[in-house]
Amino acid sequence: MSSLLRIYLVRGLIAIAWSAAFVAVHDSLTATSVILLVAYPIIDVVASLLDVREDPGTPARRLQVFNTVLSALTAVGLGLSAIVGVGAVLFVFGLWAIVSGAAQLTVAVRRRGPELGRQWPMLVAGALSVIAGLTYLPAAIGDHPGLTPLIMYTAAGGAFFVIQAATLAWKRRRRARAVQA
Repeated sequence: MSSLLRIYLVRGLIAIAWSAAFVAVHDSLTATSVILLVAYPIIDVVASLLDVREDPGTPARRLQVFNTVLSALTAVGLGLSAIVGVGAVLFVFGLWAIVSGAAQLTVAVRRRGPELGRQWPMLVAGALSVIAGLTYLPAAIGDHPGLTPLIMYTAAGGAFFVIQAATLAWKRRRRARAVQA
């Protein structure tokens, strides 16, 4: 299993598990929900660091380093915004979704070669992240902000990472069969 395939698969499965855990605690900002909120961008930090290590010297690397720093700052921002309230948390998460989604979209465009597949799941996930983030900002300053949208966001993001891993695995098997023939 290639490193990138493994990173995508594990990142996706962890995001799906995170969303399942967040279902139980998303109604209010308790210690558990805040820990989960802070942990989510840290998951992205770890995945991005692993990706950077596997992708030296490519144009996508700079964006992955940027995303690592962005996600680390987001973890801090989410922890601090939890002191203010749900609206502040949703706003910080929305800003992160917009910027990290744009970075993910750009990385996917740069990786659209035959070796790494067409990256369509990552393209879709990046675009949807930007769109979701844009919807979180007005919701955050509305009358009744809530954290429920984060459940679908993280589950869908995780699913797209798993789909990208499956796509890479399929391409790898197909290439191996072509070599054997």
